[in-house]
Amino acid sequence: MKKKITLLVPTKNEESNIRACILSAKNIVDEVYIVDSFSTDKTVELAQELGATVLWRKFDNYSDQKNWAIEQMPSDWILLLDADEQLTPELEQEIRRLIEEDKLNEHDAYWVYRKNFFFNREIKFSGYQKDKVIRLFKKDVSRYTNRVHECLQVKGTLGFLSAKLYHNTYRGFDFHIAKLSKYASLQAEDYNQKTGKITGYHFIIKPGLRFLKHYLLKQGFRDGVPGLILSSLNAYATFLRYVKLWMLRNNIDK
Repeated sequence: MKKKITLLVPTKNEESNIRACILSAKNIVDEVYIVDSFSTDKTVELAQELGATVLWRKFDNYSDQKNWAIEQMPSDWILLLDADEQLTPELEQEIRRLIEEDKLNEHDAYWVYRKNFFFNREIKFSGYQKDKVIRLFKKDVSRYTNRVHECLQVKGTLGFLSAKLYHNTYRGFDFHIAKLSKYASLQAEDYNQKTGKITGYHFIIKPGLRFLKHYLLKQGFRDGVPGLILSSLNAYATFLRYVKLWMLRNNIDK
């Protein structure tokens, strides 16, 4: 019997991505939902034109947003995509075969590797060589943890899909910097309980080590200038996390 699958896409001002995201999966799902954080652009309108049901919820953090949405879904299986992700034709066909051959229930969730793009170039190194996410999963046994870089916890078995997921992280440099700042604010709340006194080590050494990890150990230099920029942004994200944590502890407005 064919298993019903719902496509779920969390959104906030994603008019440049939402059509391609939904269209990449629309032919293999039974329903499409977006959970929108009150977009001010045409995200909702474009999604509705493609038949999506819209749920609205004020954003608090990434895990709570997705977990709330998961609970609203009408089917046992969920294909959750971020708006900047798309199924490749190969991945669509692989999922279609699982459905048609009634093999979807062989596992409770599936890992998929991502093909990442930054500055319109595929990033093959820089720590993204084995980047994978769980995007296809059973509703009742799967919930997200962590406020930032949320991780899906699954009570059951995990399989692997062989085809890759397209992921374009770049929407303008200023947008990227703003996203890092948003992440850092959420991370500061998590790190407040497990970080001792903040010192120069946190502001200087840890960001420096993060850069060396991505640029040298993870071979970011092989990705050219985008690899250098990505490694630098990873270092900046670490620095910014502790700036936001220091601000939090000193009651300084963001």
